[in-house]
Amino acid sequence: MRTTGYIILVLSVFLIGFGVTLRYGVPFVEDGAAQPLAAPAASASDTLSGHFTNCDGPQRVNCVVDGDTFWFAGDKIRILDINTPETSSPQCDREYALGVQATERLTELLNAGPFSMESGPEDTDRYGRLLRRVTRGGRNLGEVLIDEGLAERWRGYKGNWC
Repeated sequence: MRTTGYIILVLSVFLIGFGVTLRYGVPFVEDGAAQPLAAPAASASDTLSGHFTNCDGPQRVNCVVDGDTFWFAGDKIRILDINTPETSSPQCDREYALGVQATERLTELLNAGPFSMESGPEDTDRYGRLLRRVTRGGRNLGEVLIDEGLAERWRGYKGNWC
């Protein structure tokens, strides 16, 4: 009888864990982010560059707002096809922490060398930001953030990072 109770307990724990994984997805590693990948190498077609910092004052020339938005040469750019955790109005502490990581990582990626930008189907979003795919050496920097667990593919609505 004891063995049966033990087996039922183990199976129950397994099934609950499996159900949670199905419902909420696989848990993030270390608070959400995988290990950073090497920044893609630049190619001859990558001609844009600048020194990027965090946006923290009224001057917005070359700075990063968050993991999917930055200013370049005075233009506000929204990276196409991704969404990152919010830092300005996060829903929880975890989202804020991941948002800070995504912001820092985008800053690193932009500072890692020359890059290229290309327009998508629409030039601007409803906030007036330029919508651009940002690449280096043909590699989409948004995909790098996705691969590192710091962004998700844009599905037309914000995801839940909590």
